[in-house]
This record gives sequence, structure tokens and C-alpha cells, in this order.
Amino acid sequence: MNASHIILYRYAIPFTEPITVKGQRLVQREGIVLALKSPGERHIAYGEIAPLPGLHHETLQSAEAQLVAVLAKHDFAAPGILPEGLFPSVRTGLEMAMINLEATISGTLPVFANAEPVTRQVPLNALLFGDTALVMQRAEKYFSLGYRTFKLKVAASNTENAIRSINELHRTFGDRIALRLDANQSLSLDEALDFAENIPRGSIAYIEEPLKEAELIGEFYAKTAIHSALDETLWQNPELLYKIPEASLAALILKPNRLGGISAALHFARYARKHNLLAVFSSAFESGISLSFYAWLAASSAIKPAACGLDTSRYLKHDLLETPFVAENALLDSSKLYREGMKVNQRSLRRTSLWTL
Repeated sequence: MNASHIILYRYAIPFTEPITVKGQRLVQREGIVLALKSPGERHIAYGEIAPLPGLHHETLQSAEAQLVAVLAKHDFAAPGILPEGLFPSVRTGLEMAMINLEATISGTLPVFANAEPVTRQVPLNALLFGDTALVMQRAEKYFSLGYRTFKLKVAASNTENAIRSINELHRTFGDRIALRLDANQSLSLDEALDFAENIPRGSIAYIEEPLKEAELIGEFYAKTAIHSALDETLWQNPELLYKIPEASLAALILKPNRLGGISAALHFARYARKHNLLAVFSSAFESGISLSFYAWLAASSAIKPAACGLDTSRYLKHDLLETPFVAENALLDSSKLYREGMKVNQRSLRRTSLWTL
């Protein structure tokens, strides 16, 4: 690795409103920023390590402890030969920083094996939640801003609200939008079948993780003709990807910092491309450091990138970048954002340690 110094920082960014993840209520996003400096300090690059409570098994404290242990050994030199057993968030941050440093030194954008960016624009999906009135209010606002793909959360405890919202969205927008659902593995097969019977046929593109038992997704598709997408299953039980009937799937949801790093996300993106599935890159409420990198990953992984879940910066009160990560007309300019993602506002960070390699 062409780095002579490593600096670790901490950050804490308040959410614009409290966020609930798997029953945990969060009021701020915390993480670690890893900065790599080249010899002579001519170049600097960043990576972000940000486990999300409720989503990751590792805590920020355990991630930092593992990172410090890895740095103390100085036994890594490239993203492909990092130590085994790293937490997903730690591997993601290290790979991101190392790839970014190589790009900064070379003065070129990263090129990933077997993937050439064809388009620089990556569309976004907009997240909808709340009661039907609030869902429609948000949908109309996002539609006016140029969004054409929406994602609606489905709670097992209140499927009636989702059914009302889907019917209203379908009545209002019809096929002018693509509507995705996310059930977060909350429904039994019978509950999912009952839910499917109460929404307009053809009104949704797919439903993420509809079932508590993902191995039944093939049966759900056979009885409803509704496609599913895999998210949690990809890290909980990745072997199921090869056992679930391919015809029942429409997309893979790729969260690099939960899947186990950039290399792992690219593996699934290549699988998606080979099997005609959408590769939907998604974030875990990370800062613009990660979002700008993921936008470039999305642009690099498909001839026509899928609408991605990288719009989470709107839920953070400020960004860590000098130029905050933003979309224009619901589109991400991936090359522009990648370059801006390399320029971090140091005033947003608190330095915790400095390492000399």
C-alpha cells in the first residue's frame, strides 16, 4: 500500500429526525473516518467505517479496536489481501481508503475488473413511509423533483396501511413510477399471500425480503407472480441465492458495509449482471464519503444502473464533505460525486490517532 501515514477520526452527525433500525431508536450517526497519506503527504484518501446499531453485529467500539489491531500489525498492502475475519464495516472502510488512495495517486477514477462505466448518471429511489396521507405527500413532492422509483416500507404489524398506500399510489401515478416494497423479512408465507391478494396486479416492481423464511420465496412467486429482492439474506445465508429459483428474483440489494466490503459487493453485482438481475446499491445512512464511492460502484457495475438507495444523506443534518453529497433531478453524477467525495471537511471530524507505517 502506498501510504506512509494513517490518521483515524471520529464523527457524529445528528439525524434530521430520529431513525428506528430493527427496534433501535437512533438520534445521530456515528462513525470512523480512516485517512491514508502517501509518502511526502502529497496525496490523501479516505474510507469510512460506520457500523449501524440494529444492522451490524459489531459496535463502533469493537470496529475501532479491530482496526487498531490491524494497523498495529502492518500486514496488509492491497484490498485483495486484507486479513481474514474482519468485520464487514472495517473491511469496507479499509478497501475504500486503499482504492481511493490508488486513484488519487494515479489521477484516474477507479476501474473495477470486468466492469467499465458506460453511463455516469445513476438514478435514485425515494423512500416512503408513514400513514397513507404522508406517503402521498412525500410521493408527490419526490415526483415533482424528478424521482420515478419509490420504495415503500411494509410492516407486518400494519399491512393495511401499506395496502391503502399502494392502492393510492397506483391510482395516482399508475405506470409512471416503479414501486418497490420492503418487508424486512417480517411476513409469514400466508401473511405475504394474503397481502399480495389485496394489492393491484402489476402495481409493484418487486418486494424486498418478503418472508421470514427466505427459502419459501420460490413458492411465494409461484402463487403470486410477484418478484422478490434479496437484501438481508445475502449476508445472513448467502448460499440461498443459489437455491432460490432464479425466476422468482428481480434484484439484489447491495449494502457494501454489511455484505463484507467492496470486493464482496462487486461479486454480487457481477452475479446480478450475469443473471439479469438489478444490482441496487444501498447505504446504511453513511456520509457522503461512502455515498460518493457507492455511486461510482453503481455506475461501474451495470450498463444501465438501477435506481439505487443512496438518497439517505437527506436524513443527516450535515455531511462530512466540503461539497455535500446531493442529487440533481433524482440523478447522481457519479464521476463528479466521486471526485467531490475525496474532499473531506476536516472541521467535521475529531482526530483520535496517528500512525506511521
